[in-house]
Amino acid sequence: MSSGRAPESTHVTGVKVFAPAKINLFLHVGEKRPDGYHALESLIAFADVADRIQIETAPEFSLSVSGPFAAALPKIEDNLVLRAARALGQRAGVQHGAAIRLEKNLPVAAGIGGGSADAAAILRGLKLLWRLDRFDLLPLAIELGSDVPACLLSRACWVEGRGEAITALPPLPKLSTVLVNPGVALSTAAVFAALNARSGTGAVRPAKALETLWDVIGYLGDAGNDLEAPACQLAPVIQEVLSAFDREPGCALAAMSGSGSTCFAFFHEHDFARGAAERIAADHRDWWVSLTQVAGPDAGRAEPMG
Repeated sequence: MSSGRAPESTHVTGVKVFAPAKINLFLHVGEKRPDGYHALESLIAFADVADRIQIETAPEFSLSVSGPFAAALPKIEDNLVLRAARALGQRAGVQHGAAIRLEKNLPVAAGIGGGSADAAAILRGLKLLWRLDRFDLLPLAIELGSDVPACLLSRACWVEGRGEAITALPPLPKLSTVLVNPGVALSTAAVFAALNARSGTGAVRPAKALETLWDVIGYLGDAGNDLEAPACQLAPVIQEVLSAFDREPGCALAAMSGSGSTCFAFFHEHDFARGAAERIAADHRDWWVSLTQVAGPDAGRAEPMG
């Protein structure tokens, strides 16, 4: 297989890359497919809050983790980041490794990408570091996990299949957003196992352009997250988060992302969002609260260091 390398004159020894939080604006679940996965349909956006990764050329692969959620990650040898890096090196015929430093700012098993965002970021970063300009990352992303293809794109997108069918959409407006995670990690498999009612797929189609908050609200209509009810059954504190949002002035939409337990809310104005974030953080000091906004198409950028 061709490695797709760029000319040797391009010399990069280090890369920094962002792994932004994924937000499912809605998530509908369909019938189970022959491969055992449910058919899905979702509009996905990404937020400005992100894990941060630095990668440097090294003889072997290594991973060091810092940040507020470092302790919640699996053992280093089981980390999806290292699995993604090693798999890309093998596929591309790269004979050396990389030293990876992950700053884990996003909660784990929280419905906002997590390990999938980090794995996708590693693929983007190593593609730049190893000069694999013509290498198609999507097939490997699909193998690594259902959320990895969307996180590989890291911009507004329409998702179908089990997550492998991705269509890039026009950028969403920079909506003032608050993310809240109540400190409960949820297993995606457990949430799907508790799923009783499904909306099915095909009722909603990709939007051509959403330019304002009200465009987004109008487009979503009655679309919701089919996994919200079973997640709330497993972790009732999620409903407490949603109720906290509902009590805040200026809250236009509040819902759970992915399989939970992180919830998001969009606000009419940034001052409303800031006030909500401050009050919720003060009232629930054990919750993770992030004041952010829906990011543009460069949220998952990879940049040379130095």
